[in-house]
Amino acid sequence: MRTLALAALLLVPSLAHAADAEQPGEKSVALFDGKTLDGWKVEKCEVEVRDGCIFLKAGNGWMYTEKQYGDFVLELEWKALKTEAFDSGVYIRAEERPEKANWPARNQINLRQDLLGNIKEIKEAVARPEMAKPGEWNQMRVAVIGTTATLELNGKPAWKIDGLKRPRGYIGLQCEVPAGGQFLFRNIRITTATRTAIGS
Repeated sequence: MRTLALAALLLVPSLAHAADAEQPGEKSVALFDGKTLDGWKVEKCEVEVRDGCIFLKAGNGWMYTEKQYGDFVLELEWKALKTEAFDSGVYIRAEERPEKANWPARNQINLRQDLLGNIKEIKEAVARPEMAKPGEWNQMRVAVIGTTATLELNGKPAWKIDGLKRPRGYIGLQCEVPAGGQFLFRNIRITTATRTAIGS
């Protein structure tokens, strides 16, 4: 039942954007309260809250949710403070970062300007760099059901893929300030089927 309910959000994007869009057995929550970093862990980088946004300030590392998620719809807004050669990323179903690495090995939706929206280990997950608005706020919506996922950027479909291998994992934000500049994130919400979040 919960898989069917979330599948409706995957197949009918308007349901995710409408008010009171939750279906029976689903739960929509803010992953960021606009005031604190409660619910997140930060590794190998500097992150702070600025004007109601997550501000990736310095370092090569990442921040990630304390909970792991399976099937979900994730919505957020991001803004690169550089207008060119910017670089960050959003992780879905990520594993823990290897001890000697700066970031997890897989499932990063790239926010690098020339690779925008791509997941490098899944060849079908390729978007178009021109879908981003440099120096402005951009919207992202990613829906994940089983081994499949869809991505929308600024309200437009980017791709639909099959091939996710991890059944659940962390939601994360990549910080790559030395090479890719500072980023802001806000309005981060996730809709999950009841009990799909570990620890909820």
